[in-house]
Amino acid sequence: MSEGGRRIRDEEAALWQRIARDVTPLPRGVVALEEEAVPEEEAPPPPAPKTIEKPRRAAPAASPAPPPPPVLPDLDPAMPAGLDRRTARRLKRGQLAAEARLDLHGRTQDQAHDALQDFIQESRMARRRCVLVITGKGSVASGRGGVLRQMVPRWLNEPALRRHIIAITNAPQSSGGAGALYVLLRSREPLERDRGAG
Repeated sequence: MSEGGRRIRDEEAALWQRIARDVTPLPRGVVALEEEAVPEEEAPPPPAPKTIEKPRRAAPAASPAPPPPPVLPDLDPAMPAGLDRRTARRLKRGQLAAEARLDLHGRTQDQAHDALQDFIQESRMARRRCVLVITGKGSVASGRGGVLRQMVPRWLNEPALRRHIIAITNAPQSSGGAGALYVLLRSREPLERDRGAG
């Protein structure tokens, strides 16, 4: 016997005979199924492309809120605050010349309040440094003094006027005493800043 040009040896033929004896042939018409193909090992999927993250831009910072206006101490005619000793002493003694004066005698509270606001703002615009406001002493019998004498210091402490004023003090006797107030105004420069902010 030969297989593909090679002679089959006797032992190989005998071995084949023994194996073939145990094999049962398939009935006619049945086709032998091919062995299932064993899938080749799947190659690992290619790595996903790396996404390069762009650095995130920081959100624009909100512009800071403007600082609140400074809290100014209340003006007290008996104790002018915010002044150096020399200026406070000169103001109390009436040694700072009043560059303008406002006499509130005979006015109602509303009239006096309006006149005071106009006077302080006009004096500031005119670059006056020291002004005199005459309130009058009012009725001595009541023991409290006049209404305007009590109200004018309060009005000068209202924010609309307070921001223009450095200090107030009772005038010396020669300028009206307890019935008048010296008002020391801020310089012109802060007024320009106030206007720019408003």
